[in-house]
Amino acid sequence: MYDNILLLLDCSDYDEAVLEHIKNLAKIHKSHVHLYHAVHAHTIDQQRALLKKTENCLIQAKSMLEAEGIETDSSYSEGEPEEEVLKKINENKWDLIALATHGHKFFGDAIFGSISDKIKHYTHIPILLVRGRKR
Repeated sequence: MYDNILLLLDCSDYDEAVLEHIKNLAKIHKSHVHLYHAVHAHTIDQQRALLKKTENCLIQAKSMLEAEGIETDSSYSEGEPEEEVLKKINENKWDLIALATHGHKFFGDAIFGSISDKIKHYTHIPILLVRGRKR
């Protein structure tokens, strides 16, 4: 049922919860998991730091899933997260889109934005939202 899963990571502590769910789901369905992160930087120094963090994040998540026998690949892009995520969704035929939520209330979403809100209005692909926890 879920042969091809797009797992959106924000490379924060919140990812742990969704990674655990996807690990279990992918093992059951023998899914291929594609890890994806959108890098959004305002300065060159910030870009360098975020790209390094992204590479480490994707390597760690990929290693964790592959250690469980899950076929995994990864990618990232640079730009406005909402736009980049929507482009990624259109690149392939995903069976499921998964991501962690931060649990913002309305006011927090208005300030910080909500990728999950954009996705749910854009696609008919099933979406798995897992409430993440900050360490």
